[in-house]
Amino acid sequence: MIFVKKVVLDVLKPHQPNALDFSKAISAIGDDYRVRVIVLEVDEQTETLQVEVTSSAIDFELIRETVTEQGGSVHSIDEVVVENEREAAAD
Repeated sequence: MIFVKKVVLDVLKPHQPNALDFSKAISAIGDDYRVRVIVLEVDEQTETLQVEVTSSAIDFELIRETVTEQGGSVHSIDEVVVENEREAAAD
């Protein structure tokens, strides 16, 4: 089985929720989600973020839905780490 272990996203969101609350909302999706957010740019109404999520198995669509619920949008997927369970067992 194929598992997404890490995604790095370019996200545009309004100032509220702040980066801390935004990160918490994403981390609440999964039992072992680790979220790192870097604010790259701030303008009058929005913030551009780099959002990195790591986990044993990431549900990307659920992350996208949560970003949208928080008023943001995913502009791009900038990095992905995917692992095949069979490959991991062989190591």
